[in-house]
Amino acid sequence: MQSEQLEMLVKMIRANQTEEIPPIDEARAYFETMASMFPAEDDVRCESVRVGNMPAEWVTAPGAAPDRVIFYLHGGGYTIGSINTHRGLASRLSRAAKARALLIGYRLAPEHPYPAAVEDSLAGYRWLLKNGVKPKKIVIAGDSAGGGLTVATLLALRDAGDPLPAAAVCLSPWTDLAGTGESLTTKAELDPLVHRQGIEIMAKAYLGNADARTPLASPLYAKLDGLPPLLIQVGTSEALLDDSTRLAERAKAAGVDVVLEKWDDMIHVWQYFAAMLPEGQQAIERIGEFIRKRTP
Repeated sequence: MQSEQLEMLVKMIRANQTEEIPPIDEARAYFETMASMFPAEDDVRCESVRVGNMPAEWVTAPGAAPDRVIFYLHGGGYTIGSINTHRGLASRLSRAAKARALLIGYRLAPEHPYPAAVEDSLAGYRWLLKNGVKPKKIVIAGDSAGGGLTVATLLALRDAGDPLPAAAVCLSPWTDLAGTGESLTTKAELDPLVHRQGIEIMAKAYLGNADARTPLASPLYAKLDGLPPLLIQVGTSEALLDDSTRLAERAKAAGVDVVLEKWDDMIHVWQYFAAMLPEGQQAIERIGEFIRKRTP
């Protein structure tokens, strides 16, 4: 049964939707505006840095251990989203995990299609290592497209022989750009945020000339052996539910230590709305516990 806060949130989201899919520049502007409703908490320190040619930002809540780092990859279908849109979520994760969070402004499609996002995430992780952060103290995390990018980054690091992080966290990850999950149909009426048409537009923009089942774009189709422990959180009202459940199944079959949390009635990346949704903060606390356990 949905909570009162969740019902209000879903109504608010639906009230701001249009029948037509907005152009990417309008979608970007809307996301930036919406982010003002979910800012970093007042006592959190935010420090801009450069990671190679990329903008980046350290987000540090009081009590964060200086040697424990969340390398965070924002969502937005590889076409929208930014450091600004995800600063608030990163601040809550920093507090819950007692870790510094590094957000990067990776390049977006269609201006920069695949593999630009993977190249930038690799560069960000290697920058951390170059600056003295130990792999066993890093957890890569991301939501939606950032969740898929999290797994793609692990795969690219594994294949390149780089030291892997202690663990990874995926919030409602988008792992199948081919859109073959049944939940895209069965959950279509329940999910106020993700719809097949929008997914297809974003996938086309990001893929460019790449095949939709390219492993580093759609990690559901990758060989997943050798990856570090994964925490996957997904809501049962999500159109992308099957992107999480199938990833978990395939990772477990490959010998990966996987924790799959299916949260009843929750919508896509409900953690983002933690300021107004208790279940969002509860999920963040679970993430924090997982990160602290994996980076003692």
